Amino acid sequence: MSERFRVHPVDPQARLIERAADLLRRGALGLCPTDAGYSLVWTMEARDAEDRVLRMRALDTKHPFTLLCGALSEVGRLGRLDDRAFRLLRSLTPGPCTFILPAASELPRRLKQSKRRAIGIRLPDHPVAQALIAAVREPLLSTTLLLPDDEELASHEAEAVAERTERLVDFMLDAGDCEPGPTSVIDCTGDEPELVRQGFRPLAL
Repeated sequence: MSERFRVHPVDPQARLIERAADLLRRGALGLCPTDAGYSLVWTMEARDAEDRVLRMRALDTKHPFTLLCGALSEVGRLGRLDDRAFRLLRSLTPGPCTFILPAASELPRRLKQSKRRAIGIRLPDHPVAQALIAAVREPLLSTTLLLPDDEELASHEAEAVAERTERLVDFMLDAGDCEPGPTSVIDCTGDEPELVRQGFRPLAL
C-alpha cells in the first residue's frame, strides 16, 4: 500500500523526509514535488523501480531519465562542464531548468552500464526535493508524470496527482500544489548552449 507523507512545502519535517529517503534506499519508487510539477523519483540502483516507470509511462529502455542533483559539485561528477556551461548552470540554478551535458567519463556504475553519451541534470528549487536529495545523499533519477492515457493530468496539483498515480508508487511526499512546469531544456553538448524547450518560466540565453 502506498504511503502519503504530508510535508510542509517550505520547512519539510525531517522525520518524514527520512522515512521517504529510507524507502528510496530500499528500492522504492516515489512521488516528489519539484519547482516544475510532481516527479517520479528513484535511486540509481533501483532497477525494479525503473522498470515500473518504463511500464507505467510506456517508454523504451533507452529513454533518457533526468538526474536531480543537490549541488553543482554533484553535477561535475556526472557531466562534463566547460566554462560556459558552468557559468550558465551557476546563473540558472537552482531553478526549473534541465541541462543536457556530455556524460562524464567516470559515471556511477549503474549509469555507465547504459552507455550514455549525454546526461540530463536538474537542480530543483523546491525545499522538499532538496531535502530528499540531501537525505538520500546521492542524485536521484526522475521523470515527469506524463502517462499514456493522461495527457491532461495537472502534475502540479497534489490531489490530482494522488488520485491518478498514488496507487502506482510506494510513497508520495505531498507538499500541496507546486509550480506547473515544464522545465526549460538547455542543450550544452554543442559548441554553444541551445535552448531546445522553453519552460513555464521563460528565459533567454
